[in-house]
Amino acid sequence: MSEKVKVEISKELYEKAKKFIEEQGGFNNVEELIEFLLKEILEEEEETPLSEEDEEKVKERLRSLGYI
Repeated sequence: MSEKVKVEISKELYEKAKKFIEEQGGFNNVEELIEFLLKEILEEEEETPLSEEDEEKVKERLRSLGYI
């Protein structure tokens, strides 16, 4: 398990996150939700877009499968 650090957020935002968890489920606590959201956002930024060549290969494959 990774070392943890303390991060402060407004009480209003904390309460909204807590309410979200109570209504939607899927997380054990607010900290787990926040860690998940940050991880998703940061990993999204790390994704590299397809090259033009790769994008064309994908389109060609989708055409051959009848999707486009």
